[in-house]
Amino acid sequence: MRLLLAEDDPMIGEAVRDGLHRQGFAVDWVQDGAAADLALETGTYDLCLLDLGLPRKEGLQILKGLRRKGSALPVVVMTARDSITDRVEGLDAGADDYVVKPFELSELAARVRAVLRRKGGRAAPVITHLDVTLDPATHEVRREGQVVPLSAREFAVLHALMEHPGRILSRAQLEERLYGWDEEVGSNVVEVHIHSLRRKLGADFIRNVRGVGYRVPPVE
Repeated sequence: MRLLLAEDDPMIGEAVRDGLHRQGFAVDWVQDGAAADLALETGTYDLCLLDLGLPRKEGLQILKGLRRKGSALPVVVMTARDSITDRVEGLDAGADDYVVKPFELSELAARVRAVLRRKGGRAAPVITHLDVTLDPATHEVRREGQVVPLSAREFAVLHALMEHPGRILSRAQLEERLYGWDEEVGSNVVEVHIHSLRRKLGADFIRNVRGVGYRVPPVE
């Protein structure tokens, strides 16, 4: 999953970015509202973590602008504004969740996963397809009940493909899910991860659609 983090406090921003990296998310971090607007216009994200007190442009303005344009991008507000009035205003402006600082990173990550589940139309936290189950909270994958050890990148690729069986994801789309702005992308890194996943989960679990990308076949 690729997230946009809009946070002007360097300590909070770095902690959230690094912590979510460890949870398997690709995170692009901006520190003012104008940069957030530009990133949202030019990038593709699964979710935005949005501070309200941003310089150059307030987070609430950014949120309202997204909704006026008809964007359904999930937005989790994370702010020190803790009054009931502020919470109501943020949620009524279109926020999917509202987290008050200070917060535990584990709670923020859980809220992000919950919002992404709702976006994907899933209620259950665990994704199951054929004989493979994937738990985004614990980063555990099982095949026929047995734990399958995966690297963080392998897990991210598998998660992206298992979210919507049958949907084809190109190499570029998978790279976007794996890497943030500050991370170098190897020329064949996706192919390496796919090869490893097929070895661990079975050659037919992930199919190559020649010239297009990869998919997990739907259940027939």
